[in-house]
Amino acid sequence: MTGSQLQRPKSLADLFFSFTVLALQGFGGVLSVAQRELVERKRWMTDEEFLEEWAVAQIMPGPNVVNLSLMLGHRHFGLRGALAALAGLLAVPSLVVLAAATIYTHHSNNPHLVGALRGMAAVAAGMIAATGIKMLPTLTRHPLPLWITLPLVVAGVAAGAWLRLPLLPTLLVVGGLGCWLTYRRLP
Repeated sequence: MTGSQLQRPKSLADLFFSFTVLALQGFGGVLSVAQRELVERKRWMTDEEFLEEWAVAQIMPGPNVVNLSLMLGHRHFGLRGALAALAGLLAVPSLVVLAAATIYTHHSNNPHLVGALRGMAAVAAGMIAATGIKMLPTLTRHPLPLWITLPLVVAGVAAGAWLRLPLLPTLLVVGGLGCWLTYRRLP
C-alpha cells in the first residue's frame, strides 16, 4: 500500500469507535488486531508505518496500544484526536473488564473457567506469532539487509523469551545496535 492509497479517520467519532472496536477484539494482546484493523481494514497506516510506530510505542512508558492510539489520533486531529482515540480504547473495554473481573471473582474456582482461560492464553500467543510472521515481508524493505535484520530479531526474541532479560537493557543493546546499523546504511 502506498501513501496515496491511505485513508484517514473521517471524524473524532470514527477514531473513537474504531479504537473501541479494536480494544474489544484485543483480549490477550492487541498487536495482531491493531495491525489488521489499522493497516489492512481501515488503511490508516502502511505496514512500514505500523512497524515503525509500534516500535516507538514499545519503548515509551505505558501500554503499547495506548501509545499507538495517542500517536495516531494526534497525527490526524491533534490533541483532540489523541484524546478521542484514547477514550475509545479505554471507555467501553474498561466496563467489560470490570464486569469480567466481577464474574471471575465469583467463579474463579470453576475448573472449566480455568481451562478456558489457559486456552485463550495459547490462542493469544499464536495470534502474536502469526502477526510477526505476517509482518516479515516488511523487513525486506528495510534499509538493512535480511542477513543483518534477522539476527537482530533472533537476539531480541532470545533476550526476552529465553534469557528473560529486562526490556530496557534489551532495547538499549539490541535496539541501539539496530538503530546504529540502520543509520549507517541511510544515504
